[in-house]
Amino acid sequence: MSVAIQRHQPALETLAALSSSKSLATLDAFCRSIWMDWGAGRITDDQAQALAETIEARRREIRGVDRLVVRAPQVTAQAVAARRPSHFPPKRRPPRSPDRKASIERRRMLAASGPMPPTLACRFTTGQLSVLRIVADVVRDHGACRTTVGEIAARAGVCVRLAQDALRLAAVDGLVTIEERRRDKRPNLPNVVRIISREWLAWIERGQSKRGGCKKMQATDKGSFRTICGDRVSRGQLHPNAAGKGRSKNSSASLVT
Repeated sequence: MSVAIQRHQPALETLAALSSSKSLATLDAFCRSIWMDWGAGRITDDQAQALAETIEARRREIRGVDRLVVRAPQVTAQAVAARRPSHFPPKRRPPRSPDRKASIERRRMLAASGPMPPTLACRFTTGQLSVLRIVADVVRDHGACRTTVGEIAARAGVCVRLAQDALRLAAVDGLVTIEERRRDKRPNLPNVVRIISREWLAWIERGQSKRGGCKKMQATDKGSFRTICGDRVSRGQLHPNAAGKGRSKNSSASLVT
């Protein structure tokens, strides 16, 4: 056997094995061995590229055949007859907001409400600030946040992944601590989030004191022009004096007397 034939022998053997393989796992093993042979210098660059293209083409062919419906049609028929299409439960789709516009507005409103001091808020995005606002409200009322991440994300108008990233970033910055409550063979309990930043806690207490001492807003029309004129009208109606015709007479008379 010549040197050229010996050099092409590994590639020819691999090519023959690829044509007879009917499993994706076998193709993956061939792919690893090809690049190992290429690294060892047993096949050339052109041969490795050609074999890789052959493996990819063979994969496309096997994907249409290597299925349970094709390999064992009786198993699929029995499952369908028993109203059990699959042994595995369907994947849960991530929850989505029914009104995306309202979620965006709520997210921006919460972020603009001042959930933390500006020196700390500058580290977070709008969505992250809305998440931290929800956490701060729960901590203010209950001392610690034991709300699930899904509920926090829904109330903040963001996705679950963004809420997780916001809490993780706050923990890395040393603003909060996250206590995981795992349970064996049972669903885990919600994590306990506690705020440990003194600056943030002082900000929350200051906002609570201001909120508790504010005055109740009075009616809008109290002390308005209609009261001064002495003849109030019901809401939604336009008083004739509003046009400026009778204002000068009534107002001047009242001022003179």
